[in-house]
Amino acid sequence: MAGRKSVEAVPVGQYRERNSTADRALDILGLFSEAKLTISGQEVATALGTARSTAYRYLQSLVGSGFLEEDPGGGFRLGLRVLELARLARRGYGLSEIALPVMRDLCAEVGETVLLTRRAGAAAICVERCEADHPVRISYERGSVLPPNAGASALALLAWLPEQECRELLAPQRLQRFTARTITDVDALMERLAEIRRDGYAISRGELDTDILGIAVTVRGSSGSAVAAVSVAALEHRVPDRRLPEVLAAVRRAAESIGDQLALVGD
Repeated sequence: MAGRKSVEAVPVGQYRERNSTADRALDILGLFSEAKLTISGQEVATALGTARSTAYRYLQSLVGSGFLEEDPGGGFRLGLRVLELARLARRGYGLSEIALPVMRDLCAEVGETVLLTRRAGAAAICVERCEADHPVRISYERGSVLPPNAGASALALLAWLPEQECRELLAPQRLQRFTARTITDVDALMERLAEIRRDGYAISRGELDTDILGIAVTVRGSSGSAVAAVSVAALEHRVPDRRLPEVLAAVRRAAESIGDQLALVGD
Protein backbone atom coordinates (compact mmCIF):
# COMPACT_ATOMS: atom_id res chain seq x y z
CA MET A 1 0.00 0.00 0.00
CA ALA A 2 1.36 3.44 -0.98
CA GLY A 3 2.75 5.59 1.80
CA ARG A 4 3.46 2.68 4.22
CA LYS A 5 7.01 1.66 5.05
CA SER A 6 7.80 -1.99 4.90
CA VAL A 7 9.31 -3.60 8.01
CA GLU A 8 12.21 -5.86 7.18
CA ALA A 9 12.60 -9.02 9.19
CA VAL A 10 15.84 -9.37 11.09
CA PRO A 11 17.80 -12.29 9.67
CA VAL A 12 17.99 -15.19 12.14
CA GLY A 13 21.76 -15.27 11.96
CA GLN A 14 22.00 -11.58 12.80
CA TYR A 15 19.64 -12.01 15.77
CA ARG A 16 21.74 -14.87 17.09
CA GLU A 17 24.89 -12.84 16.65
CA ARG A 18 23.35 -9.98 18.61
CA ASN A 19 22.46 -12.37 21.43
CA SER A 20 25.95 -13.80 21.35
CA THR A 21 27.43 -10.31 21.68
CA ALA A 22 25.18 -9.57 24.64
CA ASP A 23 26.23 -12.83 26.30
CA ARG A 24 29.89 -11.94 25.83
CA ALA A 25 29.30 -8.49 27.34
CA LEU A 26 27.70 -10.08 30.40
CA ASP A 27 30.58 -12.54 30.65
CA ILE A 28 33.03 -9.63 30.68
CA LEU A 29 31.11 -7.77 33.40
CA GLY A 30 31.05 -11.00 35.39
CA LEU A 31 34.86 -11.05 35.50
CA PHE A 32 34.86 -8.21 38.04
CA SER A 33 34.88 -9.04 41.73
CA GLU A 34 35.89 -7.59 45.07
CA ALA A 35 39.39 -8.93 44.46
CA LYS A 36 39.53 -7.85 40.80
CA LEU A 37 38.46 -4.26 40.20
CA THR A 38 40.27 -3.92 36.87
CA ILE A 39 40.72 -6.35 33.99
CA SER A 40 43.04 -6.39 31.01
CA GLY A 41 42.32 -7.12 27.38
CA GLN A 42 44.40 -10.29 27.59
CA GLU A 43 42.40 -11.53 30.60
CA VAL A 44 39.19 -10.99 28.67
CA ALA A 45 40.56 -12.78 25.60
CA THR A 46 41.64 -15.74 27.75
CA ALA A 47 38.33 -15.89 29.61
CA LEU A 48 36.27 -15.74 26.40
CA GLY A 49 38.59 -17.90 24.36
CA THR A 50 38.91 -15.27 21.63
CA ALA A 51 41.68 -13.32 19.92
CA ARG A 52 42.84 -10.16 21.68
CA SER A 53 41.50 -8.05 18.83
CA THR A 54 38.04 -9.54 19.33
CA ALA A 55 38.24 -9.02 23.10
CA TYR A 56 39.18 -5.37 22.60
CA ARG A 57 36.23 -4.92 20.27
CA TYR A 58 33.88 -6.10 23.03
CA LEU A 59 35.66 -3.93 25.58
CA GLN A 60 35.45 -0.80 23.45
CA SER A 61 31.75 -1.40 22.91
CA LEU A 62 31.24 -1.51 26.68
CA VAL A 63 33.35 1.61 27.12
CA GLY A 64 31.25 3.40 24.49
CA SER A 65 28.03 2.55 26.33
CA GLY A 66 29.40 3.65 29.70
CA PHE A 67 29.50 0.21 31.33
CA LEU A 68 33.31 0.23 31.41
CA GLU A 69 35.99 2.89 31.32
CA GLU A 70 39.70 2.75 30.78
CA ASP A 71 41.65 2.77 34.03
CA PRO A 72 44.49 5.36 34.05
CA GLY A 73 46.69 2.70 35.61
CA GLY A 74 46.00 0.27 32.79
CA GLY A 75 43.19 -2.09 31.92
CA PHE A 76 39.46 -1.46 32.31
CA ARG A 77 37.22 -0.76 35.28
CA LEU A 78 33.46 -0.57 35.79
CA GLY A 79 31.90 2.61 34.46
CA LEU A 80 29.33 5.08 35.72
CA ARG A 81 26.48 3.34 33.92
CA VAL A 82 26.96 0.34 36.22
CA LEU A 83 26.75 2.62 39.26
CA GLU A 84 23.51 4.12 37.97
CA LEU A 85 21.97 0.69 37.42
CA ALA A 86 23.10 -0.39 40.90
CA ARG A 87 21.40 2.68 42.37
CA LEU A 88 18.16 1.89 40.56
CA ALA A 89 18.34 -1.76 41.60
CA ARG A 90 18.81 -0.80 45.25
CA ARG A 91 15.77 1.50 45.16
CA GLY A 92 13.65 -1.49 44.19
CA TYR A 93 14.23 -3.17 47.56
CA GLY A 94 12.18 -2.17 50.60
CA LEU A 95 12.34 -3.21 54.22
CA SER A 96 10.21 -6.34 53.81
CA GLU A 97 12.10 -7.61 50.77
CA ILE A 98 15.39 -7.21 52.60
CA ALA A 99 14.20 -8.51 55.96
CA LEU A 100 12.23 -11.61 54.94
CA PRO A 101 15.18 -13.79 53.81
CA VAL A 102 17.03 -12.89 57.02
CA MET A 103 13.93 -13.62 59.09
CA ARG A 104 13.48 -17.02 57.45
CA ASP A 105 17.08 -17.91 58.27
CA LEU A 106 16.60 -16.77 61.87
CA CYS A 107 13.36 -18.76 62.18
CA ALA A 108 15.11 -21.89 60.90
CA GLU A 109 18.11 -21.32 63.19
CA VAL A 110 16.23 -20.86 66.47
CA GLY A 111 13.08 -22.82 65.61
CA GLU A 112 10.74 -20.06 66.83
CA THR A 113 8.42 -17.47 65.31
CA VAL A 114 10.12 -14.30 64.08
CA LEU A 115 8.43 -10.89 63.82
CA LEU A 116 9.37 -7.63 62.12
CA THR A 117 7.72 -4.54 63.62
CA ARG A 118 7.72 -0.81 62.97
CA ARG A 119 6.69 1.99 65.29
CA ALA A 120 3.41 3.83 64.69
CA GLY A 121 3.16 6.58 67.27
CA ALA A 122 3.62 4.92 70.65
CA ALA A 123 2.54 1.49 69.41
CA ALA A 124 4.27 -1.06 67.19
CA ILE A 125 2.80 -2.73 64.11
CA CYS A 126 3.76 -6.20 62.94
CA VAL A 127 4.70 -5.84 59.27
CA GLU A 128 6.13 -9.32 58.59
CA ARG A 129 6.28 -12.69 60.33
CA CYS A 130 7.86 -16.09 59.81
CA GLU A 131 6.11 -18.81 61.75
CA ALA A 132 7.89 -21.77 63.26
CA ASP A 133 6.44 -25.25 62.85
CA HIS A 134 4.99 -25.85 66.32
CA PRO A 135 1.62 -27.28 67.38
CA VAL A 136 0.91 -24.18 69.50
CA ARG A 137 0.69 -21.14 67.26
CA ILE A 138 1.85 -17.65 68.28
CA SER A 139 -1.02 -15.38 67.28
CA TYR A 140 0.73 -12.17 66.17
CA GLU A 141 -0.36 -11.52 62.58
CA ARG A 142 0.74 -8.98 59.98
CA GLY A 143 -1.03 -5.74 60.78
CA SER A 144 -1.36 -6.53 64.49
CA VAL A 145 -0.96 -3.45 66.68
CA LEU A 146 1.19 -4.09 69.75
CA PRO A 147 0.83 -1.77 72.78
CA PRO A 148 3.72 0.46 73.87
CA ASN A 149 4.05 -0.94 77.39
CA ALA A 150 4.05 -4.70 76.78
CA GLY A 151 6.07 -6.93 74.51
CA ALA A 152 9.71 -6.83 73.48
CA SER A 153 9.18 -5.32 70.02
CA ALA A 154 7.37 -2.16 71.13
CA LEU A 155 9.75 -1.67 74.05
CA ALA A 156 12.82 -2.03 71.81
CA LEU A 157 11.46 0.58 69.41
CA LEU A 158 10.45 3.09 72.10
CA ALA A 159 13.76 2.73 73.94
CA TRP A 160 15.64 4.65 71.25
CA LEU A 161 13.41 7.73 71.43
CA PRO A 162 14.31 10.63 73.74
CA GLU A 163 12.53 10.26 77.08
CA GLN A 164 10.54 13.49 76.66
CA GLU A 165 9.26 12.33 73.28
CA CYS A 166 8.23 8.99 74.81
CA ARG A 167 6.34 10.74 77.59
CA GLU A 168 4.54 12.96 75.08
CA LEU A 169 3.52 9.94 72.98
CA LEU A 170 2.23 8.11 76.05
CA ALA A 171 0.47 11.08 77.66
CA PRO A 172 -2.85 10.82 75.77
CA GLN A 173 -3.39 7.15 76.60
CA ARG A 174 -3.82 4.94 79.64
CA LEU A 175 -1.32 2.11 79.86
CA GLN A 176 -3.40 -1.05 79.77
CA ARG A 177 -2.70 -4.09 81.94
CA PHE A 178 -2.61 -7.38 80.01
CA THR A 179 -1.07 -9.71 82.59
CA ALA A 180 0.24 -9.45 86.13
CA ARG A 181 3.67 -8.58 84.66
CA THR A 182 2.54 -5.63 82.50
CA ILE A 183 4.06 -2.25 83.39
CA THR A 184 1.30 0.36 83.73
CA ASP A 185 3.24 3.19 85.42
CA VAL A 186 4.90 5.67 83.06
CA ASP A 187 7.88 6.35 85.33
CA ALA A 188 8.53 2.62 85.74
CA LEU A 189 8.28 2.23 81.96
CA MET A 190 10.85 5.01 81.46
CA GLU A 191 13.26 3.14 83.74
CA ARG A 192 12.67 -0.04 81.77
CA LEU A 193 13.34 1.73 78.46
CA ALA A 194 16.58 3.19 79.83
CA GLU A 195 17.68 -0.32 80.80
CA ILE A 196 16.87 -1.61 77.30
CA ARG A 197 18.83 1.27 75.78
CA ARG A 198 21.87 0.33 77.90
CA ASP A 199 21.61 -3.37 77.10
CA GLY A 200 20.86 -2.95 73.39
CA TYR A 201 17.98 -5.45 73.44
CA ALA A 202 14.59 -6.09 75.04
CA ILE A 203 13.38 -9.28 76.69
CA SER A 204 9.78 -9.60 77.84
CA ARG A 205 8.29 -12.47 79.81
CA GLY A 206 4.52 -12.82 79.89
CA GLU A 207 3.93 -9.04 79.75
CA LEU A 208 1.53 -9.10 76.80
CA ASP A 209 0.47 -12.75 76.69
CA THR A 210 0.93 -15.17 79.57
CA ASP A 211 3.72 -17.69 78.96
CA ILE A 212 5.07 -15.84 75.88
CA LEU A 213 8.72 -14.81 75.82
CA GLY A 214 9.88 -12.07 73.45
CA ILE A 215 13.45 -11.13 72.49
CA ALA A 216 13.81 -8.02 70.32
CA VAL A 217 16.67 -6.00 68.84
CA THR A 218 16.23 -2.79 66.88
CA VAL A 219 17.21 -2.52 63.23
CA ARG A 220 19.25 0.64 62.84
CA GLY A 221 19.17 2.71 59.66
CA SER A 222 22.10 4.45 58.02
CA SER A 223 21.53 7.51 60.26
CA GLY A 224 21.56 5.34 63.39
CA SER A 225 17.84 5.69 64.05
CA ALA A 226 15.67 2.68 64.89
CA VAL A 227 13.70 1.93 61.72
CA ALA A 228 12.27 -1.43 62.84
CA ALA A 229 12.69 -4.24 65.34
CA VAL A 230 13.26 -7.92 64.69
CA SER A 231 12.14 -10.28 67.42
CA VAL A 232 11.61 -13.89 68.39
CA ALA A 233 8.33 -14.82 70.07
CA ALA A 234 8.10 -18.22 71.76
CA LEU A 235 6.41 -20.10 74.56
CA GLU A 236 8.56 -19.31 77.57
CA HIS A 237 9.38 -22.93 78.39
CA ARG A 238 10.91 -23.42 74.93
CA VAL A 239 13.59 -20.80 75.60
CA PRO A 240 14.95 -21.51 79.09
CA ASP A 241 17.60 -19.27 80.63
CA ARG A 242 20.44 -21.49 79.40
CA ARG A 243 19.27 -20.91 75.81
CA LEU A 244 18.76 -17.15 76.04
CA PRO A 245 22.34 -16.12 75.05
CA GLU A 246 22.19 -18.31 71.92
CA VAL A 247 18.83 -16.93 70.77
CA LEU A 248 19.72 -13.33 71.62
CA ALA A 249 22.97 -13.59 69.63
CA ALA A 250 21.02 -14.89 66.61
CA VAL A 251 18.48 -12.05 66.85
CA ARG A 252 21.30 -9.51 67.07
CA ARG A 253 22.98 -10.92 63.98
CA ALA A 254 19.69 -10.77 62.08
CA ALA A 255 19.04 -7.16 63.09
CA GLU A 256 22.57 -6.14 62.10
CA SER A 257 22.28 -7.95 58.75
CA ILE A 258 19.01 -6.20 57.91
CA GLY A 259 20.46 -2.85 58.99
CA ASP A 260 23.60 -3.32 56.90
CA GLN A 261 21.53 -4.15 53.82
CA LEU A 262 19.21 -1.18 54.40
CA ALA A 263 22.26 1.08 54.53
CA LEU A 264 23.28 -0.17 51.08
CA VAL A 265 19.95 0.82 49.57
CA GLY A 266 19.95 4.20 51.28
CA ASP A 267 17.09 3.66 53.72
